[in-house]
Amino acid sequence: MTSTIASIELLACDAGWRNYHFVKLTTSDGVIGWSEYDEDYGPRGLTQALELYTPLFLGADIMETERAYQALATTMRPAPHGITGEVLGAIENAMLDAKARTIGVPVYELLGGKIRDSINIYWSHCASWRISHPQHYGNAVTDLGGVRAAGEEARERGFHAVKTNLFEYGESGPKSWATGFANPFNPGLNITTKLLNDVTAHVGALRDGVGDEVELFIDFNFNAKPEGVLKLLSALDGFNISWAEFDIYNPDALAFIRAQSGVAVASCETSFGVRQFLPYLRAQAIDVGIIDVVWNGVAQGMKIAHTAEAFDVNIAPHNFYSHLATTMSAQFAMAVPNLRIMEHDVDRLSYDDDLFTDRPRIVGDELTVPSGPGWGMTPIEDEIRRRPPVHREGYFGNKPLKR
Repeated sequence: MTSTIASIELLACDAGWRNYHFVKLTTSDGVIGWSEYDEDYGPRGLTQALELYTPLFLGADIMETERAYQALATTMRPAPHGITGEVLGAIENAMLDAKARTIGVPVYELLGGKIRDSINIYWSHCASWRISHPQHYGNAVTDLGGVRAAGEEARERGFHAVKTNLFEYGESGPKSWATGFANPFNPGLNITTKLLNDVTAHVGALRDGVGDEVELFIDFNFNAKPEGVLKLLSALDGFNISWAEFDIYNPDALAFIRAQSGVAVASCETSFGVRQFLPYLRAQAIDVGIIDVVWNGVAQGMKIAHTAEAFDVNIAPHNFYSHLATTMSAQFAMAVPNLRIMEHDVDRLSYDDDLFTDRPRIVGDELTVPSGPGWGMTPIEDEIRRRPPVHREGYFGNKPLKR
């Protein structure tokens, strides 16, 4: 008898400065599949869009994940990316979990089987979360000495790669520089001499902490124009940056940066599907393609990864969500041939482990997925419901229209 989708429910919980969001899919056989989706980094309205689209998935054969994806994609063809793309990704991922659990295998078996037994990870937002969100993660960093200490901790814990972000320094200490997200509001995305000096000091302190044997990545995100990126990379020339992460919807401009800087370029974390990745690959604009499988869906992520392989480009999962998303990304990474490394936030909420039946296992900088079918773990509903989501104004806490 065919197992079909009987119900789809959306859940969310407070996660300090944001919320965690989940899809719970139940089949006609009583099998439950889970996925995580993101309502905070992308535009608002994904939950409402899911509420509109999920009824269309009811009755779908749980084994026919690609058919369900393609059938619903036809209803989104005039606007296939952004929120609509994330709707498809969230449902695809829940279907994959339920499908794997029905068969009794890990999700990576649906992707061709595992290539590796563990995944090399880097410490993402190293020092960054301790500057921006110390009330949630502890170990507050208030000066360059704290940045240096965070680097030392990463090295001592066995990490061979760390990533940090842009910060300006003043009398009150460091503050995130995220003009791409109106923090501060600067639509020209101009890079000042003071910021160059502050970022140089910040990265220098982190390099002092991690030493010479640890790779150092820096994330510019959407916070500069090509001119500013080249200025930043020139200022950071002496710190042996292994990759510069930069997001821009202009493949030719990114290719120019890559050609001029001599630093490996990682990008495309906000891109959807093969069609949006192809212009960057054809322009030889990236050394590392960053794939967000929470946004795209794991099966669609595999298509992107295989396409990147044809252009001799390795990929890295974009992962700064909860333990469930980490495990979803890890199942994907287990099966990807052209894996560079995987992102992981080491600094966690005090109750992160309480929200799930299991968690990723990390020894040094190697991560293994929990054993068992599907993702290998599930959210604990009672714990999720104990921490209701919090309504937050603005975007990442910023209010762009406020003067």
